Amino acid sequence: MRYVTFERHGPPEVLRVAEMEAPLPRADEVLIAVEAAGVTHADLMQREGHYPPPPDASPILGLEVAGSISSIGSDVSNWRVGDRVCALTNGGGYAEYVAVPHGQVLPVPEGWSMIEAATLPENAFTVYDNMVTRARLRSGETVLVHGGTSGIGTTALMFAKALDAQPLATAGSDEKCAACLKLGAIAAVNYRTHDFVAEVLRITQGRGVDVVVDIVGGEYIGRDLKCLALDGRIACIASQLSRTATIDLGRLFARRATILGSSLRPRSAEQKAAIARALREHVWPLLPRRDPIVPVIDSVYPFERAADAHTRLESSQHIGKIVLVP
Repeated sequence: MRYVTFERHGPPEVLRVAEMEAPLPRADEVLIAVEAAGVTHADLMQREGHYPPPPDASPILGLEVAGSISSIGSDVSNWRVGDRVCALTNGGGYAEYVAVPHGQVLPVPEGWSMIEAATLPENAFTVYDNMVTRARLRSGETVLVHGGTSGIGTTALMFAKALDAQPLATAGSDEKCAACLKLGAIAAVNYRTHDFVAEVLRITQGRGVDVVVDIVGGEYIGRDLKCLALDGRIACIASQLSRTATIDLGRLFARRATILGSSLRPRSAEQKAAIARALREHVWPLLPRRDPIVPVIDSVYPFERAADAHTRLESSQHIGKIVLVP
């Protein structure tokens, strides 16, 4: 099979296409013939040497795919050869074939193409687990989503609308703010030209928001606290700015606030399967109607242009997901 690899850590230009034998599924896995693979920030970090895969995971890049099942392990009874699926992988998505634990696999939603379905798994698992399950966002509450046009951000905005919550967003340009509004945000703040704390408090008439979805980290955490309503929750799921944050504990106490952190990749197969079951019950029935959750695709590249795909993601000029196809 063909796959994307690199011989040394470095810039996007280290990526190249090579060939190797296709993997064989273990007893609890399915083998997926990949038709599309999502590109994530975790892929960039692994390429740079900052995010090594877990010991038992494939060293090949790629955490989400869509395709058809080509074979199944001996213990798998819930999938059949030929099923159209998308999946959260443990690595290995930038390849023509990838073996995935069967519990991390979901059906391609009716009416969604393979390229569209490849945009779902990593973002859907991450957002649902952090914003809905752990931060407990509920109908009628408000949520501030940082990086509203990122893959995580667009998903969080649409999931919030599906919950009948009120999403606000930050983004780095007026164009991106406009895109957030189209995706359902009730307001969007250009963080390059406005203080998002002041704007959030103005928009909420001083109350603040119930939940913050933070993919920035660093000094944003202290500013997030200033945005919170009483009993507010901050779900920090990335640290693009810095892994170190300084917070005012007095404000934390006064807001009765909760700061949550998590990482998806090291979670067990059982934990990931539990998230998949929740998604299939609560989110997947909404997807065929494409309202309010729609595929948001920035660009599509062939494997041979994986370096361009990574460069595009690193530029932060994208709106939505970047996808690779074999």
